[in-house]
Amino acid sequence: MPPIVPSGRLYAVLAYVAWGLLPIYWKLFGQTPAIEVLSHRMIWSLVFLLALVGLQHRQAELRQIWRSPKKVAVLLTTAMLLTFNWGLYIYGVNSDRVVETSLGYFINPLVSVLLGFVFLRERLHWGQKVAVLLAALGVANFIWQLGSVPWIALALAFSFACYGLLRKIVAVSPLVGLTVEALLITPVALALVGFWAVSGTGHLGTSLSMTLLFIGAGVMTSMPLLWFNNAAKRLRLSTLGFFQYIAPSIQLLLGVVVYREPFTTTHAVTFGLIWLALAIYSGTSWLEQRSAA
Repeated sequence: MPPIVPSGRLYAVLAYVAWGLLPIYWKLFGQTPAIEVLSHRMIWSLVFLLALVGLQHRQAELRQIWRSPKKVAVLLTTAMLLTFNWGLYIYGVNSDRVVETSLGYFINPLVSVLLGFVFLRERLHWGQKVAVLLAALGVANFIWQLGSVPWIALALAFSFACYGLLRKIVAVSPLVGLTVEALLITPVALALVGFWAVSGTGHLGTSLSMTLLFIGAGVMTSMPLLWFNNAAKRLRLSTLGFFQYIAPSIQLLLGVVVYREPFTTTHAVTFGLIWLALAIYSGTSWLEQRSAA
């Protein structure tokens, strides 16, 4: 009997549920600077990924990537996008802006749809067009009513959508590609951690719990990304965007119910427009899939 291979949809659900719960983990770091948490996140992710590569005997595949300057250049770009996204997310969570980070990840699937249309020439049906317009109106309402741009939300949405786009078009397996990304960024992270150790301003080793949190960040980071990259290889970019609302829904509940962040009428209108956009997008996508079957 052939082995059961998880579907792209299952990988997507696993990735987004894990991401939705991540604020709980980042909150455990308290006042530790986001850049220090990010640096350890990169270092321990690399340790975890290299162990996986070794266990799966894929070292030759990893070495093969370095023989293609074009692939390395693309992966350097995705590594920088990912590092920016990770760091900004940690900053947003630990500066008590979990609600705004959730807004970014609500917008993200619609940005993915837009990028799929622009760069991959994926056809947009009328529901997707309406959904993108409603999301834009939601952001415009936020800016108009509060007089400020939700820059954390927009930066998270666009950086991760661009990451997903580039990882979809580069011919590299999820595990090996993520390992190369970590290898490209980790030297910078190691230099920073070394500087903090010498200057006595770092938190590694200050307590057993903090050290374990730093190490655990590697596992908490790598597994959802591996699931996401497996999903991206199996699904259309626009289909992958359909699952994105799982993570921000969990994040929003955490921000409002657990961490007691403000949720004003302006927030309600903005989120309402984006939820309506996602409902229209999801419903029309489902109907189109049924008619095509």
